[in-house]
Amino acid sequence: MRSCSLWALLPPIYSVLTAAGLWVVYFVAVNDEKIAPLGSKYRRNGSLYPPYISIAGNSPPASCIFSEVMNLSAFVAFIIAVLRFLQLRRRMDKQWLNVCSLVAFSIGCFGMTLLGNFQVFSEEMIHNCGTFMTFGLGTLFCWLQSYFTLRVNLRNEGRKAGLLRFLLSGSITVCMILHLSLIAQRLHMQAAQSQWALVMFFLAFFATFAIEFRHSRFYIVCTDDSAVPSESLSDPSRYQPDQL
Repeated sequence: MRSCSLWALLPPIYSVLTAAGLWVVYFVAVNDEKIAPLGSKYRRNGSLYPPYISIAGNSPPASCIFSEVMNLSAFVAFIIAVLRFLQLRRRMDKQWLNVCSLVAFSIGCFGMTLLGNFQVFSEEMIHNCGTFMTFGLGTLFCWLQSYFTLRVNLRNEGRKAGLLRFLLSGSITVCMILHLSLIAQRLHMQAAQSQWALVMFFLAFFATFAIEFRHSRFYIVCTDDSAVPSESLSDPSRYQPDQL
């Protein structure tokens, strides 16, 4: 029986650590009395803000942690997306879809850095732009990857993994629609709860890439374009150590 590739550990570790980082931001903000706890009843005229992720990461020291989490998360997520692109490159009949998926998610990763480094209360327009890029293009990426999973059917696991990913993609879409509709109704506590659920579903989706990554090994290969003369390879002096 072949051993699983260690690359399979990357997606779940990424998801767990990113979720842990975001919850640290939340608890720091709650402890500093910047936001109301998720399980409490939010009062519009109260002194606490609703527990949106962006508001939790708005003021220091939580904002410092939030920026680090989002920057590192965007970088590792981009690496996972590139590895997934390479995994599917020789297996996709419609290669342009694979390219579009990578490009869309790359823009979404850039959006993660925007919402992490530009706080909502100081640079609201840039922050909201980053949020749209992250969630909008991230959702598109999830649906495309769910389709790819069924289409490629790697190791005959496409149906099970595809079903799981379609369920997660549907949950992400429902949470996003619910989040926007609750904001429109000014139900901020419920909107914040749906936002947290949305992000957790995103991270759960990324963790599922361990299913295919366990069958693949990725290497970085460096080649030299300059030709090496054959005489130099046979020169004994190149293989003899210097004598003292």
